[in-house]
Amino acid sequence: MSTDPIKDALHRMPYGFYSITSRHGDEVNAMVANWVMQASFTPRLMVVGLQKKAYSHQVIGEGGVFAINIFRKEDQDAMMPFTKGRAKKPEKMADAVYTPAPETGCPILQGAAAYLECRVVQMIDVGGDHDLLVGEIVGGGVRKEGEVTDTLSLPHVGWSYAG
Repeated sequence: MSTDPIKDALHRMPYGFYSITSRHGDEVNAMVANWVMQASFTPRLMVVGLQKKAYSHQVIGEGGVFAINIFRKEDQDAMMPFTKGRAKKPEKMADAVYTPAPETGCPILQGAAAYLECRVVQMIDVGGDHDLLVGEIVGGGVRKEGEVTDTLSLPHVGWSYAG
């Protein structure tokens, strides 16, 4: 425990661990994210907490599309190459194996168990270091069968991104 009870409480929230991919013209990118959730049934909307300084923020802002790649726990290694930002690993997409998603062309990474394709509805500046990215789901699919309990999460990886 720290001396910050709010931070301690936030660290108790079990976040998923996903790869957010994006495309603008020929430019593609992949990053990892954990602040991801469904926000509406009709229309089906997803919300992602997207760090303002992330390279993906620019690509998504210009391209207007993104995909959420969902991995199983056992496929954790397939997502790890995307944990470094463009500043630290500028050529990370050069060796990435992916297929373009049918609706948006965003990368669907090799090893992903499922994916959701989204068109940006709104990018909301809430005054913090992350914007809220709202996307309408326009496509998706399951590539590997499994249950929600099989899905990769931050607690499984042993990481924390909260507080």
